[in-house]
Amino acid sequence: MSLSAEQVQERLRGVAVGLLTPFDEDHEIQHGKLSENARDLYDEGIRTFLATANISEYHSLSHEERISITETSVDALPEDACVLAGVGGSTPEAKELAVAYERIGVDALMVMPPDHTYVHEQGLLDYYRKLDDASETPLVPYVRGFNPSVDFLGDLTRIDGVVGIKYALKDGVKLGSAVAVSADDVVWVNGLAEPFAVSFWNEGIEGFSAGVSNFRPEVGLELFEALSEGDWERARQLRNICMPYQNFRDETGQDNELGGAISVSAVKKGLELSGRHGGEVREPIRPLSAEDEERAAELYNQLDDDIQRLIG
Repeated sequence: MSLSAEQVQERLRGVAVGLLTPFDEDHEIQHGKLSENARDLYDEGIRTFLATANISEYHSLSHEERISITETSVDALPEDACVLAGVGGSTPEAKELAVAYERIGVDALMVMPPDHTYVHEQGLLDYYRKLDDASETPLVPYVRGFNPSVDFLGDLTRIDGVVGIKYALKDGVKLGSAVAVSADDVVWVNGLAEPFAVSFWNEGIEGFSAGVSNFRPEVGLELFEALSEGDWERARQLRNICMPYQNFRDETGQDNELGGAISVSAVKKGLELSGRHGGEVREPIRPLSAEDEERAAELYNQLDDDIQRLIG
């Protein structure tokens, strides 16, 4: 049975971990390893999971694969876990996927950022309303890759099915302004991981998506607790130990000038180093170079030492 809208909102007030898609050497999905990762993260205390998300390589998955991955994720987790599944594309495609997810029993739809070159704010609001009409499943729009107005963000929170906003713009002032004009019952989630959790908390977020916490969940859980208790010094310390690996994720990798190109590969390497399953990546993402693999291991060991010092 899916969670209620109120229960989804309660889960959004926490740490949302991405379920990365473990591919084998032939780039086929390893469903068993996906299930093991999900159960292991649940056992570590995580209760909110993002299936077929950006970090899950959403855009490299077929329609059928998105459904199968989501079903695997839902089946692997206890009923008190909250599973959000990524949905996007054209209106008919998104509606079809939303209905399929509803049959599986997902708890919320994370509506992916628009992938159109030209976007109109009112047209985008129409898109969300049509998705809302297509399914009873709550919506969590993912705001990233475009720069909407504060008025748009406020209007977005007043669509009936919207229970939360995953905000991934590097603009804390806009976040605070949007929270001020938003519906009172919508939960704002920081979509830029641990580096922005402390500053965005003061602008109105109540939860955050994981960065290094995708493979070291204890960091995110401790950070959320510190933020909830107003222990700013400890929150900053926990944020700071995440920064070296997070900065590594933002790099270009070899033979490339596009920032963040190794982000998914770096997290998959972190999963492997923590004893979980990372697996291969699909194009247009590339695996880490040998040099970057060595750097990832060094940064992971540094993170591990800092976790032992701060958390034990």
